Formats: sequence, structure tokens, C-alpha cells
Amino acid sequence: MKNVRHPGYFVSKDWKLKQRKPIRHKKIKDLVARLTSHFDLDVDFSNTFLETAKFGQWNLLLVDKSPVAMEVTRPEGIPEDAGPAGEVVAFPTLRGMLKWDPARKWCEVDHGAIPFLMNGADCMAAGIHAACDSIQAGDLIWIRDQQHGKPLAIGWALLNSTEMTASMKGRAVKALHYIGDELWGLKL
Repeated sequence: MKNVRHPGYFVSKDWKLKQRKPIRHKKIKDLVARLTSHFDLDVDFSNTFLETAKFGQWNLLLVDKSPVAMEVTRPEGIPEDAGPAGEVVAFPTLRGMLKWDPARKWCEVDHGAIPFLMNGADCMAAGIHAACDSIQAGDLIWIRDQQHGKPLAIGWALLNSTEMTASMKGRAVKALHYIGDELWGLKL
């Protein structure tokens, strides 16, 4: 059973953690490079237990039994300014966002948008008050709370940062992963 609203890439209730296996640090150098290049992050995986796993159609990186990064395929119908459909993109999960606190690829929403985001709704442009200047349409970005700066959701940008903050109607971000979904509630 796939989610009808976003077939193939939105978290579905029937997704299970599969093919979980330990991995060496040198085997994930490419993933770490792709993960850190978008955010200028400095991550240190020394002295950690690393695993990879499949969760539905996503590849996860587990650090000390916590899913902190994912590889997702860019779906069709997303603007191709940032890359073509079918491209595999590395991105932190919401738990990774909490752990690393990146300073790029974010948009901020007001309190009125939070209940909708927590139910998996797409982020509407009217709720966005600020956005990182580096956002292009088609980027995978994270949505944070305006007051506290905490991550709420991850999704595909449908507009660039200037359009997001200027627009007062329509969708700005297509939701992918949010607090309260199956990945967030994954118990290991």
C-alpha cells in the first residue's frame, strides 16, 4: 500500500526497515561528502557504530542506531533547476537535523502552518516568512519553526527562496518527511 497523495516517495505506513547491516567508515565517504557539501557541515563519525538500511525506497544511514541521513530519488514533477528527475540526493533526516543543526537550505514557517506540517501536508507559500538565499526550485530543503528554529519537515522546494517569501498563495514545498511520520517514529 503506497501513499496515494505522493506515490513512491512519501513515507508509507507499510514501509519496514530492511537489509540492515554494519558498514565501515571508508564505505560511506561518498555519501558523507554529498551530505556535507550542501550544508557546509563538519560531521565526525569516528567512534560511532554505522549501519545502512533500506526503508521503503530510501537508503538510510544509521549512526549509533539512529537514522540521521537518507538517500532519496528526485521524483518527476519537481522543478529540475537543482537536478534531473531520478537523481539520488543525500540529505539529513529530521534526527540528523537536530544533531547537526545546519545553517543552509531552510525555510521558516509561522505557528499557523505547524499543525498542517505535522500531518504531512505540503508547505504553502503564505506560511513562509523567511528562507535561505541558497534555495533553488527542486532542492531538497528543511522547514523550521520561526520562533525556535527547530526542524519540522523536509521536502522538495517548488519555488526558489525569493519566490517563497514573496508569494502569498500556492504550494512552496512538497512534503517528504515530517515529525510524527513512520521514519520519525522508527524504533531501533
